[in-house]
Amino acid sequence: MAGKHKHNGSDDSQKLSGKQYEEKLRDLQAELCHLQAWVKAKGLRVIVVFEGRDGAGKGGTIRAITERVSPRVFRVAALPAPTEREKTQMYLQRYMQHFPAAGEIVIFDRSWYNRAGVEHVMGFCSKEEHAQFLEVCPEVEKYIVDAGIILIKYWLEVSNEEQERRFKARIEDPLRQWKLSPMDLPSRTRWYDYSRARDAMLATTDTEHAPWFILHSDDKKRARLNCISHLLSQIPYKKLKQEKTDLPKRSKKNAYDDGATLKGRHFVPEL
Repeated sequence: MAGKHKHNGSDDSQKLSGKQYEEKLRDLQAELCHLQAWVKAKGLRVIVVFEGRDGAGKGGTIRAITERVSPRVFRVAALPAPTEREKTQMYLQRYMQHFPAAGEIVIFDRSWYNRAGVEHVMGFCSKEEHAQFLEVCPEVEKYIVDAGIILIKYWLEVSNEEQERRFKARIEDPLRQWKLSPMDLPSRTRWYDYSRARDAMLATTDTEHAPWFILHSDDKKRARLNCISHLLSQIPYKKLKQEKTDLPKRSKKNAYDDGATLKGRHFVPEL
């Protein structure tokens, strides 16, 4: 197993203030914009996989990464349950069609590792299918990396206490109830089943060519900052020189009162 990736976390007992978080996040998001320009200019292909228990903070971390960049470069793939047709395909087929072309970074909000986690624990695949996946997956990822795609995999590790707190918030808060999926509540009762599934996944797929990076996510703000900082360190890039841009003046040729022509149209009330 390649990955003895140590937790080098700072003192999480000291919470970041909102101002500290926003300042650090803005700096990192500016670097993501530089990375974006480099990836586009050099035609790089990048895949970033996010996995973890329900309530681990995958969605919020992905939003922090993609908030200030172009969705045409940073694409998020969050696939729903497979259709009846997709169930008859080769397992990885529906994921591979979302793989990046030149100049793209594809972020998988859950991925082919569903087979190692929820599908295995909840009985959506057979034991044989699970075992075959764990055997074949490292070979497939070797092919992906050898094809020139940068593959980065994150496992968000949330504690039992924090997951419980987040699930209770989802149940009680109307603004979060949409996050409560049919898989959330059963995952609470099967905590150790998911732990064993995680351990089996890491034992076979934490490889030299495609290692797992474990991100402690009880503190969401720190987790997001740590993840973006680490992501930037995994893709060598340089800040490209920007050409000077001058804003042209509005031409007065064929000028007319283009505000008056809107009179009588339907406007949104300014409350």
